[in-house]
Amino acid sequence: MAQQRRYLFVLPLIVLIFSILGGFYGPRVQVAAAASVAEPESEAIVFDRDMDSVTKAFALVEQNFAEPVSTDKAIYKGAIPGMLRTLDPHTNFFDPKDYRTLIEEQKGTYFGVGMQVASRSGKTVVIAPFPGFPAYKIGLRPGDIIVSVNDKPTENLNTTEVADLLKGPRGTPVKVVVSREGAPDYLSFTVIRDEISRKSVPDGFWIKPGYAYLKILNFGETTAAEVDENLRRLGENNFKGLVLDLRGNPGGLLNAGVAVSDHFLQKGQLIVSHRGRSSAERAYTARNGNHGREYPIVVLVDRSSASAAEIVSGALQDHDRAWVLGETTFGKGLVQTVFPLRDQTALALTTAHFYTPSGRLIQRDYTNKSFYEYYFHKDENARNPLDVKMTDSGRTVYGGGGITPDEKFATAKLDPLEVELFRKGLFDFTRKYFTKHNAAVSKGWLPDEAVLNELHDYLVKADTRFTEAQFKQDRDWIKRYLAKEMYIHAFNVDESDKIFAQTDPEVQRAVDAMPKANALLQTAKKVIVQRMSGQPHLAPAH
Repeated sequence: MAQQRRYLFVLPLIVLIFSILGGFYGPRVQVAAAASVAEPESEAIVFDRDMDSVTKAFALVEQNFAEPVSTDKAIYKGAIPGMLRTLDPHTNFFDPKDYRTLIEEQKGTYFGVGMQVASRSGKTVVIAPFPGFPAYKIGLRPGDIIVSVNDKPTENLNTTEVADLLKGPRGTPVKVVVSREGAPDYLSFTVIRDEISRKSVPDGFWIKPGYAYLKILNFGETTAAEVDENLRRLGENNFKGLVLDLRGNPGGLLNAGVAVSDHFLQKGQLIVSHRGRSSAERAYTARNGNHGREYPIVVLVDRSSASAAEIVSGALQDHDRAWVLGETTFGKGLVQTVFPLRDQTALALTTAHFYTPSGRLIQRDYTNKSFYEYYFHKDENARNPLDVKMTDSGRTVYGGGGITPDEKFATAKLDPLEVELFRKGLFDFTRKYFTKHNAAVSKGWLPDEAVLNELHDYLVKADTRFTEAQFKQDRDWIKRYLAKEMYIHAFNVDESDKIFAQTDPEVQRAVDAMPKANALLQTAKKVIVQRMSGQPHLAPAH
C-alpha cells in the first residue's frame, strides 16, 4: 500500500514534466489546439503512449531500485532537467529552493544576516560582512571561521548549506559561533535577521578628474534606478568620460538592460529586438534618451559578460556610442520567459532570440558540442561569417559569437604562485596580519615593502612553493590583490572593490581610450548627418 501511495503521489509530477512542453501550466502559455484532421497515429495517442512509458519506468525504478528513491531528486534533479537539456543550454527548471533564490537575485533582497561566506581549507569562513547590515553591526569580521549556526555544527556542511542556515524570517535571532584568529576561545554572536539589500551597482567614483567609473554587477529590478542615482550624484552633466564596467556581469532582466541602454542613447534609437516561434517580434527603443549628454564612453567586457550585459554593450557598439574594450563576450542571445508552476517551482523556457540594433544574433552555436564545451568557451573565437552587419558609421560587426570588442585587452592567466595566493594565501595572511598589527590603515594606502616582505616570510613558513624570481615577477599583482584583501578587513567590501578598480590596468587603459570613444562618437554623428542629406560617405577602417 505504501508503494501504491507513493506512485499516486509521483504520477502528478510525471504529468507535470510533459505538461511543461504541452502548455498546461504557467501564464502566457496556451493549450495546443487539436488537429483538424485525425491521423491514424494522432499526436494525442503518441503523447499518451510516451507518458505511459515514463510512468511505468518510474514505477519500476521506485519499486525495484536497490536503495530508496527520493521523489524530489528523481523528478526535480533528474527527469525534468534531463528533458530540458535536449532543448538548449539555458532552458532551466527551478525547484522550490532554486526558484526562491532566483526571485531574491532579481529583487536584490533577502532575509538574513548580511555577509558573504566561502570555503577555505575545508571550513566555512566569513569573507565580508556587508556594511550597515546585522552581521557587520554585531561585530562579525572577515576571517571568522563559522563553527556552528543555531548549535548545528558546520563541519560537514557546504557553503550553500551554511548560508541557508543563516537566512530566515525578518526579526528572528540566529546564533553564530565563530573561531577568530588571536581569540583564546570561541566567540558567540546572536544576530537578528533583517532584510538584506545588495546593490547591483556599487557606488561610482572618479577614476581621474572628470572621468567617472561605474560597475554593474548584474541586471535586476533596481539596476536602472541605481545607475541613474549614481550618475546624478556624480554630476553627469560635467562628465568628460565614463568607464562602464560590465566584466563578469552574467546578465539578468531584459527590461533592466533596455533601461540602462536607454540612458545613454538618443531618444528613439533601437536598443534590441527579439522574436521566436510563439513570440511575436518586439522592438525596444530609447524612450527617454540621453537628453543631449554625449560624453565618450568606454565599456569593459570579458568572456563572462552575458545576456543583458551583451544587450547594453551591443546597443552602444552598434550605435557607435561607446568604445568596447576587453574580451569577446559570452554569446548568450536567447530570451528566457519564467513560467511559475505548481508547488513553488518554475520553468525558465527559451521563447525568443534577441538581436542587436544592427540585426546581429550574438548567440553562440551550441549544437554538436557538450554543455561543458559551450559554457567553458571551447569555441571562444566563434562567429558566424554569414551574419555580417554594420554599425551606424559603417563599421563591420559579426553575429554568432558574442560581442567582439573594438580593442582587445586579455587578462593574463594566473601563474602557480598567483593561483595559490588567490585561493587562500592572501586571505590567510591578512587574517593573521590584522591580529598582529593594530596600526590603522588609511584610504588610498597600498601595501609597502615592509608588508610585502612580511607576506614573503609568511609564505616561506607556510611551505608555499615559489621561487624568488616568481615573487619578484608577481610583485605588482601581489600588491594589488593584497590591497583588495586587506581593505575588506580594514574597511569593508565596498572600499575593497574601489581600490581594486582604481589600481586596475584595464581601467587605466579605458581612460586612455577615451579619445577613441570620442572620435567614434563624432564620426557616427557626421555619417548620420551625411546619410540624411544624401551625401556619400566613406566607412572608417575597423
